[in-house]
Amino acid sequence: MIENSAYKARYWHMLDDGRMQCDLCPRDCKLHEGQRGACFVRMREGDQMILTTYGRSSGFCIDPIEKKPLNHFYPGSSVLSFGTAGCNLACKFCQNWDISKSRDMDRLMDQASPTAIAAAAEQHGCKSVAFTYNDPVIFAEYAMDVADACHARGIKAVAVTAGYMHDQARRDFYAKMDAANVDLKAFTDAFYFKLTGSQLQPVLDTLRYLKHETNVWFEITTLLIPGQNDSNEEITAMCQWIRKELGVDVPLHFSAFHPDYKMPDIPATPAGTLVRARAIALREGLQYVYTGNVHNQEGDTTFCPGCQAPLIVRDWYQIKQYRLTSEGNCPDCGTAIAGRFDARAGNFGRRRIPVAIGELM
Repeated sequence: MIENSAYKARYWHMLDDGRMQCDLCPRDCKLHEGQRGACFVRMREGDQMILTTYGRSSGFCIDPIEKKPLNHFYPGSSVLSFGTAGCNLACKFCQNWDISKSRDMDRLMDQASPTAIAAAAEQHGCKSVAFTYNDPVIFAEYAMDVADACHARGIKAVAVTAGYMHDQARRDFYAKMDAANVDLKAFTDAFYFKLTGSQLQPVLDTLRYLKHETNVWFEITTLLIPGQNDSNEEITAMCQWIRKELGVDVPLHFSAFHPDYKMPDIPATPAGTLVRARAIALREGLQYVYTGNVHNQEGDTTFCPGCQAPLIVRDWYQIKQYRLTSEGNCPDCGTAIAGRFDARAGNFGRRRIPVAIGELM
């Protein structure tokens, strides 16, 4: 049994007025004895910060890596996915609100040590383990320990995150990650403030850091919400920033919103909006642009930026065709395709397999 409530967290310091400040993310929560941060899972206990969800999960599931979404990170492979509870953002459109907004620790029924998770991933033939469903930033210590256990068995570590964290935690966290999908939720401060309770700049800082100071493979996802962040002007500005600051070869996924949580009256994103956004991104020079949460084979397919040949043809998460050389190049024109690839694609397909992980200590 893991003593979750006793796990001592990092990233905090004491203030002159006796409060404890959490230094994990830009919320800078200042806590009296017994108080929890906005994420709800980091708590002051005496003169120590406690991570209350260490070793506890809302469930484990084996997914296709494309579901994270990561289209250029060992396509077709399987990934063992899990999350905990809580979040350091307050997104009114959260698609996983039952997990990320949970205040009920009893929901976290599955317990597993980092070693047990890595062993389960190996047993089930997973190429990687993903920290997802809620943001792994808030359980960074647990995620980093799991990543270490995975690396000891040759398994990759993947973070699916909003990228909202301070610099020191960011450096420690991504030193353990092999890949990430970062939610760039919009490209205005007003959207971030009004609909997520956070700020845009720290997310941009994370993206710049990943590109220029790490070897982490990363892709970007933007959930397009009708009337909120889907204008041609905003999409164009975002794509221009990505091209200038990150480069043209960072994959960008435009995903469809569906009414949920505190925004049930906003209509679902039309497929045409994603097609329009993809066209803008391609026109601005981005080389790998995808659509998500809609059935659009062209928007699922990886095209060669040199000769435009279809190289990885997908139907939802099923790979129908895989045409890359063993070096990850286009076989027709020789253009190198950005990403991490095996000589052959995996064949996990569209399955989703729940997994029970017993505690191995």
